[in-house]
Amino acid sequence: MNEYPDGLERFVAKAGWADAQIEPIPGDASFRRYFRLRRDDGGRSGAEPSTAMLMHAPPPEEDPRPFLNVAHWLTNHGLRAPAIFAEDAARGWVLTEDFGDSRMREWVDANPAHERAAYEAAIDTLVELHRKPVGPFPEYDMATYRREVGLLVDWYAPAAGLDVDVDGYGAAWSEVLEPVIARQAAPVTALRDYHAENIMLLSGRTNDDVQPDAQGLIDFQDALVGHPAYDLVSLLQDARREVSTELEDAMLARYRDKAAPRGDFAADYARLGAQRNAKIVGIFTRLHRRDGKPRYLSLIPRVWQAMERDLAHPALGPVASWFDANIPAELRELGGGPLA
Repeated sequence: MNEYPDGLERFVAKAGWADAQIEPIPGDASFRRYFRLRRDDGGRSGAEPSTAMLMHAPPPEEDPRPFLNVAHWLTNHGLRAPAIFAEDAARGWVLTEDFGDSRMREWVDANPAHERAAYEAAIDTLVELHRKPVGPFPEYDMATYRREVGLLVDWYAPAAGLDVDVDGYGAAWSEVLEPVIARQAAPVTALRDYHAENIMLLSGRTNDDVQPDAQGLIDFQDALVGHPAYDLVSLLQDARREVSTELEDAMLARYRDKAAPRGDFAADYARLGAQRNAKIVGIFTRLHRRDGKPRYLSLIPRVWQAMERDLAHPALGPVASWFDANIPAELRELGGGPLA
């Protein structure tokens, strides 16, 4: 892969950053690439930033328009998405505000005594988001839920050498998720990848200063209109960072106290926890088998263990029965592995 994609210098110059140094940044599990632009003079005036983030999300593999749409909506509703400095969606270029390098994940790992405070701030951000009118985004409907959980039987089952009941799997999920769909009659905006690696702690951090308004949101381009439990699952059943069950329970209680969600929220949280975790197992397996990224396999046991906790809830009865009949106990005891 070339260090700089074609058209980078032209876009940067047109945006007014021709004099900036360009620093590649390691990417994620997608086709997107990121670069930090840095001006040696620290910005040409006090009102101009000295750094910016450049994202390349090239069509047809990527489309930056959803990111731009969600970023503008979040900003317009008082939430802290990065400001957009320049854009060329047709060619996949977006230049944004630089939130720095202080992700919640590393900050909490370095300041474990303040883990609870950081997660409380993240919960409060969700409460604030859920009080806003829903965004102009697609609905998180049954077809989408079903397509996502299907990744487990499409990718994980063949990789594990399993011949599973695909039709029964889909039917079980439809039964389990029907109450979730019903309760989405009062929906919220679901960012869908809200976790400690996608929450930035902005400048001025101190160990005793973790506030919701100091959190920057990133990687929200897949936002949909859905159930309030979904982003809680993303945060508290994090595939990339261990969150204790004690902290998970405490943060769920905090959300419920502040947001007063409707219906059997514990059951819906378990339903969407199992749904998201099944999807992630499939995605991580696909990243290994199709995309040659085996590093994600090491995360599957954590995801699987969280899914097992979700499956233990009575609301997951049909899906739990399917797992009992189709996934051997010895694989489940290994946390869904090995798949190498």
